[in-house]
Amino acid sequence: MEQYEPDRLSAAQSAAVRRSLTGGRGALTRRSLLRASGVGALTVGGLAGLSACGIPPAKLADAGAASDDHSAKEKRVVFSNWTEYMDVSDDEKHYPTLEAFTKRTGITVKYTADINDNVEFFGKIQPQLAAGQDIGRDLICVTDWLAARMIRLGYAQKLDPARLPHAFANLSQQFRSPDWDPGRAYTYPWTGIPTVIAYNTRATGGRTVDSVSQLLDDPKLRGRVSFLSEMRDTIGMTLLDLGKDPATFTDDDFDAAVARIQKAVDRKQIRRFTGNDYTADLVKGDIAACVAWAGDIVQLQHDSPDIKYVIPRAGYMLSSDNLLVPARARHKSNAEQLIDHYYRPPIAAQLAAYINYVCPVDGVRAELTKIDKSMADNTLILPDAAMAAASHAFRSLSAEEETAYEQKFAKLIGA
Repeated sequence: MEQYEPDRLSAAQSAAVRRSLTGGRGALTRRSLLRASGVGALTVGGLAGLSACGIPPAKLADAGAASDDHSAKEKRVVFSNWTEYMDVSDDEKHYPTLEAFTKRTGITVKYTADINDNVEFFGKIQPQLAAGQDIGRDLICVTDWLAARMIRLGYAQKLDPARLPHAFANLSQQFRSPDWDPGRAYTYPWTGIPTVIAYNTRATGGRTVDSVSQLLDDPKLRGRVSFLSEMRDTIGMTLLDLGKDPATFTDDDFDAAVARIQKAVDRKQIRRFTGNDYTADLVKGDIAACVAWAGDIVQLQHDSPDIKYVIPRAGYMLSSDNLLVPARARHKSNAEQLIDHYYRPPIAAQLAAYINYVCPVDGVRAELTKIDKSMADNTLILPDAAMAAASHAFRSLSAEEETAYEQKFAKLIGA
């Protein structure tokens, strides 16, 4: 895999970061907007003054080796995660599944929801990682492409399977061997993030919208369609519609997907490219149909019965956010025990019931049914065999590919 890392973000990559922060998964979700004050009160040790910054090419040759582990003497673990990615008690004063871990193991957890964007977060920790220093975190949660980059640069520690019996046994098959971490030697998924097609039956007159081709070509949807401003989701779904595999596509395939979407832009078929701010327009009916993140749709359906989703016959995109132990982390074995904790079915069910994204843990259906049967039956949270088989991952990109593709995509969406 390509080892080169750019000295700084390209203009296209910087634009992609801004899109993520202002409207994408880095922006506040619907639940965040409703509960921001409570989460803020629970966050401990947040870091201020964040900005997207350059990424030097430094690579740490031996970072993947085990660091000095102080877990036996220091019964604690420091965990950084995304906002709204942990179950919270009704009074918003407790993290039940984290407290269950401490009660069972005696290991205390310093939990901080200080990840708002992958590139921004990496910009904070990269200088210390490159210098071979402990970043003050034992466990972090990052999206698949950043996890791949950190493994490539030697910034992640290889996990000990002996401390991960539940994770090894219960990891769902569709998450077991991504191209960037074969066999899950360095990471375990926290959750899966499906990209699907959503529509408002009131806005479509009761018609189903079930393909990217329909989004791009159906004249009855003209001007009421949106696609996502995240490249891997929009291009990946279009590649599938073109009969191409997002795991193996070529430069020509990418260009064909861009050209396909460009035709719809030129005809004004597409209203706009969005982050998760499409949700309000979808509920109102200003957007009749769109490419959407499944977690948003699960939340919208609680209040808006007109909102439906479809898995296209061509398949759908699935990315993941992943747990990773950074190089030089002080409490590696404690962090591994915490990873394994979230692969115990009762714990995994509690988490899935709260965050509403794909649970990567097998054997949770009975436990989730006890909490909410409708969630247990929702294939956006617990995929059945057919849905799991229809998922596709966007292949890893070299630095040069990412720059070139982001430039083309930015031009396409007018960013």
